[in-house]
Amino acid sequence: MTGFRRGVRLGVDVGKARIGVARCDPDGMLAVPVETVPRDERSIVRLVELAGEYEPLEIIVGLPLNMRGEDTLSTADAREFAAQLAAAQDAPVRLVDERLSTVSAHSALRQSGRTQKGSRSIVDQVAAVVLLQHAIDSEKRTGAAAGDPAGIPEE
Repeated sequence: MTGFRRGVRLGVDVGKARIGVARCDPDGMLAVPVETVPRDERSIVRLVELAGEYEPLEIIVGLPLNMRGEDTLSTADAREFAAQLAAAQDAPVRLVDERLSTVSAHSALRQSGRTQKGSRSIVDQVAAVVLLQHAIDSEKRTGAAAGDPAGIPEE
């Protein structure tokens, strides 16, 4: 665990309709679901409220790349959302490759006996947990923060 920065982190899985939110304990032992935020004009406001409540060291936003590591239609949306979130509150925001996080979330929910229809309300939170746990594990393994800082949105 060399180089792991102690502190709570929030994980954010940005979708077109919903945003899954997860958090971890200060030692990065376990990522847990927090809530699903509707994707609307209040999304950033609610995430700023959650950041105020949990006081994260950083916020990890999933970057939806394709299997070849290339941008998808959703990549620009995630980058823009992350930049808006970074501008709206004080915690650093980092973009982390989220390939297969939603697939992993659906698989975990199926294995726990939940149907896809019955999982709709929490699958985004579980995807945020998968994303956040990946970022934590990466930092513990390498000693470097996962992903890249969110930039300023392009006009």
